[in-house]
Amino acid sequence: MQRTVYRELEGSVGVYGLLVLFGAFVLSGLGAFWYMEHFGHIVTGMNNQIVWGLPHVFAIFLIVAASGALNVASIGSVFGKTAYKPMARMSGLLAIALLMGGLFVLVLDLGRPDRIIVAMTSYNFKSIFAWNILLYTGFMGIVGAYLYLQMERGVPPILLKSVGIFAFGWRLLLTTGTGSIFGWLVAREAYDAAVMAPMFIAMSLSFGLAIFILVAMIVSKVTGRPFGGALLARLGKLLALFAIVVLYFVLVQHLTSLYATEHHSYERFILVDGGIYTFLFWVGHILIGSLVPIGLLYHPTMGKKRPAIILAALLIVLGGLSQIYVIVVGGQAFPLMLFPGYEVQSTFYDGAFGQYVPSFPELVLGLAGVAIALAITIFGMKILKIVPLTLADSAVDPHHEENKAG
Repeated sequence: MQRTVYRELEGSVGVYGLLVLFGAFVLSGLGAFWYMEHFGHIVTGMNNQIVWGLPHVFAIFLIVAASGALNVASIGSVFGKTAYKPMARMSGLLAIALLMGGLFVLVLDLGRPDRIIVAMTSYNFKSIFAWNILLYTGFMGIVGAYLYLQMERGVPPILLKSVGIFAFGWRLLLTTGTGSIFGWLVAREAYDAAVMAPMFIAMSLSFGLAIFILVAMIVSKVTGRPFGGALLARLGKLLALFAIVVLYFVLVQHLTSLYATEHHSYERFILVDGGIYTFLFWVGHILIGSLVPIGLLYHPTMGKKRPAIILAALLIVLGGLSQIYVIVVGGQAFPLMLFPGYEVQSTFYDGAFGQYVPSFPELVLGLAGVAIALAITIFGMKILKIVPLTLADSAVDPHHEENKAG
């Protein structure tokens, strides 16, 4: 196994082209924010029934994926898998960038971003949102320290591993907090389930690793740095395993709800009669985002091919957005059960299904969050020694030749 050498990204046309592209999306997102802030949320598809829309879907997806993007670093330092260690710096930088991109969307969608200061200085510890502010800022600080120790010379291995273990535990807390936002909402039949926390942890593992693979492939292509086929295939198999775990928790969630009579109406809404939500669940999440990529990654020949692995990762990202859309928007569209056993009707749409059509500014703001995350990642790689000169199989895996011969 060769000694890993890290270098900043060269100032190539491809690198600057990516920064310009992401910058254009960010400027468009700021324009969308100004438009919604100036005219009010009436110009969006959100209303009194559905107060969390497409921007929140992007924000939650990025925040959840940020935790999972730290997968590779954790596998290398916490679990001692040698082949993953050269990618640990990329993993840490991407985790911080994704969280910043998600929070960018979340803060700008408040309408009054300056009020975030109130949330950061006045805590109501009975609210999971207050805990999440501490979890988000703590995550960036801990992963930042973890990244610094990886780049610093002469750091004792035991110290690096200890910080890595602490970062691993904190990321589990962060995703548990995000899942608990929904799991502790007892008023909504779609949520109010303890399984939400572990399901969000599984989702983070899947989404984060899928984004890591896509980013690593883009950087490898733009800079011409080698990325081993066997290493990519190993990441693909791990991604397939995480996707199966997500499917397991989704199955547990819906079987548990179907067992309880009080949730039958919601389950019928999502699984059968929900229109766009039913379509996104079965086609977007289950088929495109789970079954197809799992089939590709476990296929004896396709699972080893670079295009198939990249396609599977992209499908898991799209399926993840569909899944969170169903959870966030679909869960709000189903009416509140104010008086069990009775029908409630009023001029305020009590008992009626919520209607929501995302507006173009919402989409632009959400995509700007993604662009923020990717721009931070590329810029960080440009000024810091993050990316190895080579991730060829022979350079990262000491047993590569033995495995190849076997």
